[in-house]
Amino acid sequence: MPLQSSRLSGFHQLDVTTRQQRVFDACDISEEVSDLFVQHSAPMLGCADVMIENAIGSLNVPLGLATNLIVDDIDVLVPMATEESSVVAALCNGARQCRDSGGVKTTQVGQCMIGQIQLLDVSDPQACTTTLYRHKEEIRALCNSCDPVLCSVGGGFQDMQVRTLPVTPAMIVLHLHIDVRDAMGANAVNTMAETLAPYIEQWTGARVGLKILSNLADQRTVRATGVWPLNSIGGEAVRDAMLVAGQFATIDPYRAATHNKGVMNGISAVILATGNDTRAVEAGAHAYAARGGQYTALTQWEQTKEGDLAGSIELPMPVGIIGGATQVHPTAQLCLQLMNIDSAARLASVIAAVGLVQNFSAMKALATEGIQRGHMSLHARNIALAAGAKDNEADQVVAELISRQSINTKTAAEVLERIRGTSAL
Repeated sequence: MPLQSSRLSGFHQLDVTTRQQRVFDACDISEEVSDLFVQHSAPMLGCADVMIENAIGSLNVPLGLATNLIVDDIDVLVPMATEESSVVAALCNGARQCRDSGGVKTTQVGQCMIGQIQLLDVSDPQACTTTLYRHKEEIRALCNSCDPVLCSVGGGFQDMQVRTLPVTPAMIVLHLHIDVRDAMGANAVNTMAETLAPYIEQWTGARVGLKILSNLADQRTVRATGVWPLNSIGGEAVRDAMLVAGQFATIDPYRAATHNKGVMNGISAVILATGNDTRAVEAGAHAYAARGGQYTALTQWEQTKEGDLAGSIELPMPVGIIGGATQVHPTAQLCLQLMNIDSAARLASVIAAVGLVQNFSAMKALATEGIQRGHMSLHARNIALAAGAKDNEADQVVAELISRQSINTKTAAEVLERIRGTSAL
């Protein structure tokens, strides 16, 4: 029976189990499906109800652990939350192949997030700009008064920039550069921007429009570099094929989009596992990739003077280890402990390293055997389980799917039927 109405009056006031039942009834969900959903959601029900509005359950995403990675001379295990079967294996393999050269090295530029205050109805842009800079110390004091704790640990207002945008009528944007230390910083920056708004209007005579942080966090970037020796990647032919693949992504936005998606396969999985904001990091990364006027690759690849393959990545990394889901979600807390993370800066370094190594593995697969062989081999287990294979049957089904090079649910069902028929004899 189709849903009669999406108007569920008072839904947010119900407890979670009552919400569940109301939805099951309204959408005519079968008892078998609803019981399975309740069973899988139960462990996280209380946490979910705290984290989001109208919670009815939780979606369990597989959590894997990538091995072999060295970041800034320290070995690290990397938890990754993702449904894509090949991602964790690709990171393990790529990290292993650069261990002999010392793994991945990182450097960072700043810990500042940017808050934007939009000024409209500006009669004299130059005079408005001068006025804003004249009030810089007052702006600093107002920002810092919003978060004394942040200031006590060395954070807070660092600088400001006034930009005149090329539109008519005139529009000015004030950028606040806020050092947010170990937080992602969105709440702190937004509070500062909103607090400043009436003062800005009073000083300039302009009208304040939007006042919110920017996810293009180019004052909070991290750069990661790594070297893959020729003998670890398969020789000169593989290196040269990968260099051409990298050049393709640099010059062609259509290829760059998929190239960067491969980078984000790893990055987003770690962001999600640690309770950080996947959308903020993804938005910033893609905007950064287009900062030169054309969308391009986030990574760069070159040949070293010794003939090895060297890669680098640079992108904004607005992540935190305090506040938000990182402190509410127990799995996020576990993941931070698994990585031995003691600062947002260290987390950013590990995540950038993951993005670089993930890109290496994807490019190597594309430049050699093609992406599907390894990807579909790992995907075969998902196909087997979807066809109804139990744990003790899955390995047999997977082996035959790969052997027959026919990885689909129809073949899996046929193989499973034969296995069960044979065992029944």
